[in-house]
Amino acid sequence: MKNQRILFARTPSGLPVPEDFSSDEVAVPAPGDGQFLSRTIWLSLDPYYRNVMKGSQIYADRLKPGDPMVGETVAQVIESRHHGFEPGDYVAVRNGWQGYALSDGSGVRKLNPAQAPLSTALGVLGMPGLTGYAGLIYLGEPKPGQTVVVSAATGPVGSTAGQVARLVGARAVGIAGSDDKCRYAVDELGYATCVNYRNGELRAQLKAACPDGIDVYFDNVGGDTLAAVLANLALHARVVLCGMIEAYSMDKPPAGPFLGPIVGARATMKGLVVYDWVHKQPEFFRVVSNWIREGSFRYREDIADGLANAPGAFCRLMRGGNFGKALVRVAPESI
Repeated sequence: MKNQRILFARTPSGLPVPEDFSSDEVAVPAPGDGQFLSRTIWLSLDPYYRNVMKGSQIYADRLKPGDPMVGETVAQVIESRHHGFEPGDYVAVRNGWQGYALSDGSGVRKLNPAQAPLSTALGVLGMPGLTGYAGLIYLGEPKPGQTVVVSAATGPVGSTAGQVARLVGARAVGIAGSDDKCRYAVDELGYATCVNYRNGELRAQLKAACPDGIDVYFDNVGGDTLAAVLANLALHARVVLCGMIEAYSMDKPPAGPFLGPIVGARATMKGLVVYDWVHKQPEFFRVVSNWIREGSFRYREDIADGLANAPGAFCRLMRGGNFGKALVRVAPESI
């Protein structure tokens, strides 16, 4: 067997392009004592990879040219010399962009395919879902009747935050980049309304959608969107800074928005890094999986087939071309 790998070739200039990646094939490694070998089934595509590619110090991941791209995966154990894992086990593990990888079990989570579809471990029941759930509940602290605005409202993080807002009794307002996404946000995810930032001046649209101001803003994009929200804050608003995808592909940081409204609104702005909330994962999984079973919580996936298509799919994600959680189906779930 050969191990197909997608490699980091160079730091992108601006938005990533497929030429920023390369590929190779190497021998499939054999596990040593305390290790297991797994075959990758699902690969998660997440915007933060772009920050890793430019050497951001926020993340523990480090890349140099020729390294396999980093990434969250769902895989199946095929050979094990680790007492905690057996061949056939399904796991959430950081295999990166490759067909096979070794692990010592650190940070690995066993999955039960009878409990939820395996792909959800990378989206709504994985790191993105935990980000949206914990960030909104514990940093945004929405109250029944308050207005919660979520940017990138139909993505895996945003759709979780928006549905959590609705399910705790708040009024959820989405921001998305197409009429189709806005319709999905309202009709399927249960947002009260959703504004398309491409349809006119966003500040005015938000003023109309949130006449009493914005109590909680869950920010996934930063930039001009953040500036428009800051102009519409309610008294004692909370702003949760989760992601700034507009800046990830900039070679220089963007000019920051004027933060005077933060002072005027006596608002609280908090930064969100999901690794601070891993201890809430059991609670998150219990609550959200129950909502899914009840039919009150929905999710959508955007799937590319084949590892070779991962670079193109990632570039499309960074241009806002995805609709739902971006995944690559690397191999069949059963062999």
